[in-house]
Amino acid sequence: MRHRVLPHPLVALALGVVWLLLANSVAPGQIVLGLLLGWSISLFAARFWPETLRIHRPLILLRFIGIVLVDIVLANVVVAWLIIRSPARRRPVFVQVPLALRSDLAISVLANTICLTPGTVSSRLSLDRRYLLVHALDATDPDALVATIKNRYEAPLREVFEPC
Repeated sequence: MRHRVLPHPLVALALGVVWLLLANSVAPGQIVLGLLLGWSISLFAARFWPETLRIHRPLILLRFIGIVLVDIVLANVVVAWLIIRSPARRRPVFVQVPLALRSDLAISVLANTICLTPGTVSSRLSLDRRYLLVHALDATDPDALVATIKNRYEAPLREVFEPC
């Protein structure tokens, strides 16, 4: 019964918090409106979301979010420096990242994390869902790039969304 009334409680809560940030207010009316919007949007989206969101290691998820935020800031500086430098010094590369993730949600979060980090873009998921094609604006060592993606992003996501 709870899943019918509140199918994704964490999503509803997150949407409520996003509403409060957008409204820039914590007035009681805004809190009620944010929670109502979060609940109604998650209820509407439930039919499009086939698997139930299960976060098995929330502290690892919080650490992952922190790592991604730091990486975004650092990558912005690196990309700005690449733009200021001569374009001839860039070494763009496409790499195939083998995926250990099997969950649609985990793969989607990984692909979006790569896209959020300036200088990298996830461009294609193989039909068998075993490889993600990633473009990097500048990479001296493609193998190191793959290892970084797997260790820094994929491994924590696997712990959070796909327990052993």
